[in-house]
Amino acid sequence: MSLFLVSYIHTIQLILLLYLYKFTKLSFKIHSLLHFLNMYILPRMNVIRDLGNKLMATSLEREHPVKAFAWAAKDPSGHFAPFNFSRRATGEHDVQFKVLYCGICHSDLHMAKNEWGFTIYPLIPGHEMVGVVTETGSKVEKFKIGDKVGVGCLVRSCHECEECINHQESYCPKQVYSINGRDYDGSVTYGGFSDIMVANEHFVIRWPEKLALDRGAPLLCAGITTYSPLRRFGLDKPGVNVGVVGFGGIGHLTVKFAKAFGSKVTVISTSATKKREAIEDFGANEFLVSHDQEQMQAAAGTLDGIIDTVSGNHSLLPLINLLKPHGKLVLVGIPTKLEVPVFPLLQGEHHSNFRSYFIMSQSFIISLNNNTTVN
Repeated sequence: MSLFLVSYIHTIQLILLLYLYKFTKLSFKIHSLLHFLNMYILPRMNVIRDLGNKLMATSLEREHPVKAFAWAAKDPSGHFAPFNFSRRATGEHDVQFKVLYCGICHSDLHMAKNEWGFTIYPLIPGHEMVGVVTETGSKVEKFKIGDKVGVGCLVRSCHECEECINHQESYCPKQVYSINGRDYDGSVTYGGFSDIMVANEHFVIRWPEKLALDRGAPLLCAGITTYSPLRRFGLDKPGVNVGVVGFGGIGHLTVKFAKAFGSKVTVISTSATKKREAIEDFGANEFLVSHDQEQMQAAAGTLDGIIDTVSGNHSLLPLINLLKPHGKLVLVGIPTKLEVPVFPLLQGEHHSNFRSYFIMSQSFIISLNNNTTVN
């Protein structure tokens, strides 16, 4: 079919050249050329585009043996539409489950609109998926049909490298993400905005009976994104002063976890209107409006650590000034650029950890050499 499309395009190009030659011989007229393009060329290009989309959709439906349904984004508009595709057959170490609920992560929106520049369309997002097992492979030992399970951001790794052996699979050079990734067979991975999911049992989590599926699904990304750095960087102890930058979904969970650990929590936000919610509903001890210079100055040097959940580009200097000497600033949002002031880091011996946490205690480092400005 690809040869047919190429030949078709070449035929159109030849017709255009002949038509241009004809008009040149007969005193070329611009408006006639435009009329020709509008009447004959553009409609045929739409036909080619539509044909290409149909061919792609058909191939994805037949790529694997198990038929599946999803909501997918097909271009950077970010609009979702019904989409038929296919899942791989359940392998000997695989678990297939019916997806009952799936969280919506802000990164799903970034990916749907290709705001990070590497989205593979059609995109089926969703990496906080939970459901009930419908089939297991012959060598699966941890799960049986009917079990409640969940899958997060990773669905495959090599199981052989040093990182995998040390249970740090998200550092594996052959890691495969549950959405917008390339599996080992070259096929694109599709997420939980779908009716079924197939994953290696190593990356499937047994769901606690007392935890509601719909309420717990966001823990598979947003939850571990904040729980892991609080534990890893010693911000999980009673009396520790923890700052939480941003009071959206991840910010909510950060406050809840930190309070459960017994920490004293300060929420830092650009929106003064969130103060009541942060203190009365979530139990935060303090609230700072980040653009209020007097508030920020009064709180300087009071925090043992900060969890920065903001994905928009922002300056880190005001946050670093809030830290005690040897304080820790952990970035779990994913801004496109960072401005990192060097001297405040050196003078206070602060520890800035630019990390993004995805699954359990596993993480990957955001390189400071990528879109980062050092002042």
